[in-house]
Amino acid sequence: MNDDLQRQLRILKLPGMREHLEGRIMEAEANNLSYGEFFSMLLTDELDLRTSRRIERLLHQAHLGSEMTLNTFDWSFNASVNAKQIRGLATCRFIERGEGIFFIGPTGTGKTHLAKAIAHAACRMMFSVAVYTVAGLFADLALADLQNKLHVLMKRLLSADLLVIDDLGLKTIDQLSSERLYAIVDGRFRTKSIILTSNRAMTDWPGLFPDPVVANAILDRLAHTSHQIVLKGQSYRKKLQVKRDDA
Repeated sequence: MNDDLQRQLRILKLPGMREHLEGRIMEAEANNLSYGEFFSMLLTDELDLRTSRRIERLLHQAHLGSEMTLNTFDWSFNASVNAKQIRGLATCRFIERGEGIFFIGPTGTGKTHLAKAIAHAACRMMFSVAVYTVAGLFADLALADLQNKLHVLMKRLLSADLLVIDDLGLKTIDQLSSERLYAIVDGRFRTKSIILTSNRAMTDWPGLFPDPVVANAILDRLAHTSHQIVLKGQSYRKKLQVKRDDA
């Protein structure tokens, strides 16, 4: 009988139920469970496996490893980081509201780690996430255009529940890239969330764009419903280097 059940579950592509079938049968017999209770446990096993696999796919598609999470963030190194605020944002309710987040501060103060940690939390809550550096985003857009696949990439950029753009401000942005960035920001406005990190104050952002009209349109939409988080302090990497030198 169990062999028949295993075969049927394999045909129906229910690996979670098939993997736990023998154990659940023993548990049901030992505890005199009803058919409904037994079936409910098997369904839970299947749902748990599918959820786990879905999260793994989301993390893989977002190119997020396990290195930058809230659990691996060193909260003690930078007193300017409001842990309560960050943990509140990591509940991802801002995504449900279509809001954004700006992490602004000097190099090495934790901006990228916090942005990716929130993105990691979003994947675990079953939100789709896309993560790019500014340079990587514009390079991918240019390549997609050459390959006549720009519409495919734009669809992904507009449909992802959360888009993370890291390192805004390292270089000025050319006209074509600024127009593409406007299309992304405008297409996501008030419906999809964006996290931006930058080592420049927001007052410096207009100077990154060649066209002030496009710059103002982008910044107006970005700032309209975004949480601005300013990080201060010395570079974490420099602190680690000092510790190694003193050791």
